[in-house]
Amino acid sequence: MSTKLWAMGIVLGSTLLTSTAQLFYKFAAEKLSFNILSIITNVNLLVGVVLYAVGGILLIISFRGGEVSVLYPIFATSYIWVSFLSIYFLGEVMNIFKWLGVFVIIAGIILIGYGSKKADVESARLV
Repeated sequence: MSTKLWAMGIVLGSTLLTSTAQLFYKFAAEKLSFNILSIITNVNLLVGVVLYAVGGILLIISFRGGEVSVLYPIFATSYIWVSFLSIYFLGEVMNIFKWLGVFVIIAGIILIGYGSKKADVESARLV
């Protein structure tokens, strides 16, 4: 099965939602006390849960358009988005090792995409 571009786009959208959810979880954690009232009234926590749920649903929908072995590694871009969001919204600092990790993730996604195209061409020759 060839992976469709729309499926890749949906996975990317899913990663943006779940990465944003992580930011809301961080904000929620700063005000969270471990009692039920604090948990159910924590707006940041609730927003994070909703964003994560919608992102998960989108990920499931995307699987209709392609191979899990191609689509799920794209989900690794969430690590990249979280890094950028944490710099911008939390004032966190990226060192050389974190940047190297970002580039390794990008390289891995490119290699998986290339490998998928090559596999599609080879399987087409067999038919």
